[in-house]
Amino acid sequence: MINIRMSKMVFTSLLRVLETRYNLQTSRNISSSEMLGIFLYILGTGAKVSQCRERFQKSGSTISQHFAVVLEKVSRMATDLIAPEDPFFSSIPEQIRNDSRYMPHFKDCIGAIDGTHIAAILPPNEQIPYIGRKGIPTQNVMVVCDFNMCFTFVMAGWERTTRDTRIFLDASRDSKYKFLHPPNGKYYLVDSGYPQMKGYLGPYRGHRYHLPDFHRDFMEYEDINSAYENNIDSENGHGRESDDDDDDDDDSDDDGKSNNLSVQMLL
Repeated sequence: MINIRMSKMVFTSLLRVLETRYNLQTSRNISSSEMLGIFLYILGTGAKVSQCRERFQKSGSTISQHFAVVLEKVSRMATDLIAPEDPFFSSIPEQIRNDSRYMPHFKDCIGAIDGTHIAAILPPNEQIPYIGRKGIPTQNVMVVCDFNMCFTFVMAGWERTTRDTRIFLDASRDSKYKFLHPPNGKYYLVDSGYPQMKGYLGPYRGHRYHLPDFHRDFMEYEDINSAYENNIDSENGHGRESDDDDDDDDDSDDDGKSNNLSVQMLL
């Protein structure tokens, strides 16, 4: 039994979607189910092509070729699935509308943006920019989450040492990523690692928000933002790196390039 990290029912459902909507087809020497199985096995275990050759009894070129085929299909599917239900954000989220603590203060909030570090499997000669305090390579991932705790955007693959601001600017300025900016009058909640600009509400710099006079308002903001952070961490099955790690980013290389890690479209 191979480790594909999902049940048979989920595997069958995913295969059907990829076949019917994204044209994943059986080729002359490998079935579509084998393609998907190899793809998920590599992602789930970090196995090398040489290991897959033995387990699946396929040539290295066949494995590499069809891994790329499935990756392209799954990437297209991810773009369709990881998106806001309402791209115009025309209504106030129910969780805000029905809670007097947040309404009307957050009636124009459409979600939150935050980052997390997720383990990455890389060749030894490419690992250094991805290694943090814990000594393992991780990728810095930016996500957007709505009030249903669903991801509506994911930007993955960046080196661990890349600043959050750099990732945000790349995602928001390059149209190929299909990042939805907030409509006029709407905004995302962000933390201090992201730019303070129209449409993105973060802590006001220079103020001590823990003072008693600001405690209630600050806790309302923190309740919402913490809920998003907890969702990000629970979805990825690990805790956040310590705040001390963020300090390291100040010395990082702003010109780091994103890496096309195959896992980036499967979060």
